[in-house]
Amino acid sequence: MKLGLVTDSVSHLPFAQALDLAQTLGLSSVEVATGNWSESPHADLPVLVSSVQARAEFAGMIADRGLSLSALTANGNQLHPVSGPDQDRVVRDTISVASELGVPTVVLMSGLPGARGDAAPNWVTTSWPPENLGILDYQWNEVALPYWRALAAFARDKGVRLAVEACGGQLVHNVSTLLRLIDAVGDDVVGANLDPSHLMWMGADIPAVIQALGSSIIHVHAKDIRINKPAASRDGLLDTVPMEQAADRAWNYVTLGLGHPDGAAFWADFVYHLRSVGYDGTLNVEHEDTLVNSIEGVTRAATMLKQVVLVEAPDWQPASI
Repeated sequence: MKLGLVTDSVSHLPFAQALDLAQTLGLSSVEVATGNWSESPHADLPVLVSSVQARAEFAGMIADRGLSLSALTANGNQLHPVSGPDQDRVVRDTISVASELGVPTVVLMSGLPGARGDAAPNWVTTSWPPENLGILDYQWNEVALPYWRALAAFARDKGVRLAVEACGGQLVHNVSTLLRLIDAVGDDVVGANLDPSHLMWMGADIPAVIQALGSSIIHVHAKDIRINKPAASRDGLLDTVPMEQAADRAWNYVTLGLGHPDGAAFWADFVYHLRSVGYDGTLNVEHEDTLVNSIEGVTRAATMLKQVVLVEAPDWQPASI
């Protein structure tokens, strides 16, 4: 396995300085966002689409530091009933740029439609009242699956894999919905970007998640959460308090090692379970802790992961008889 950095974690730094940080920390790769929900501080997508020279300069800045580009990220809501087409153009342009650069993976979320006739997305989280099931049927069968089959065909033609990140507030938000999408669209091009933090706050057991997803995992984000027990005990884990009000939220994204009482032991177990299902890709540090300086947080995360990551391929052989 290799360690990398989602450069949006240090979005305030110029691209060169973000790359320098990754190099200084001894990381192997970076992942760069291209738009939609990200302000894309490190990539000018229209320029990368139109200019061979710009793509060469972009790739050269990364390679000159001994780094590779593990993925481009186009997280957004391409199924939004109003702005979806604009966000879809960012997704498709990102796939095209990835293809031109030889980048194997584009990270994105499933998107979330509205109910029929809605002008805003609608995240259905319970099967009651009964109309909720009708909304889900419309979202999946009339919006999401036709879109994703077409997008998968586009990515397949470009030789790029789509790593879908299960996340609250998206149609794909857990293991079952992620596998539903993969099974319907094709596992040759669509797989999982495992960001455990999104599943942690919903109460999922991460080793069980890894075993269930298995070879569908094609990319990984290393990000943690911390349950704020007083708020969670009072209100549960569905939370609409703004992220910056950390003390009032039921859970928060936190720097790796600060979210679990056993600290690095959780991440050692995480790495071992990934190895057990055959994953040997990149673990990309993603920092979204509102209470910790981003450079400090990235540094702490990288330092801890270097203690537990499995770098070399296993070489065990059964004894001959």
